[in-house]
Amino acid sequence: MPNQDPELTSHARRMRKDPTRAEAILWWLLRGRGVGVRFRRQVPIGTYVADFACLSHRVVVEIDGPTHDADERAAYDRRRDRWFQAQGWRVIRVTDDDVWSNRDDVLTEILLVIADVTSGPSLDPPHPEGP
Repeated sequence: MPNQDPELTSHARRMRKDPTRAEAILWWLLRGRGVGVRFRRQVPIGTYVADFACLSHRVVVEIDGPTHDADERAAYDRRRDRWFQAQGWRVIRVTDDDVWSNRDDVLTEILLVIADVTSGPSLDPPHPEGP
């Protein structure tokens, strides 16, 4: 799934070497299957680099700093999210502030999405209501 574009791969490597504070905190929480599944950080997917991705469950976690509030950046993020979703990825967006202040809530949100993806839609037919 990860892209093999050398420029994008090089860009992702640079981003891994110089994470934001929030990225470093979340990576510390996710690494080593900290949530029960394997995440990778700064992963090239298509023409984008996802902050964090669980390839096995097709979940992307993006951390948004203050620059993501700008109209132009917000529009770019929406296009990017739509592209990921069209490729079958679930996208979770959290803010820097949430990672700094509400780590438990962030991890809970990630775990809920992973659980939702894992359970998937039920293949059992609905049970008729009894008298």
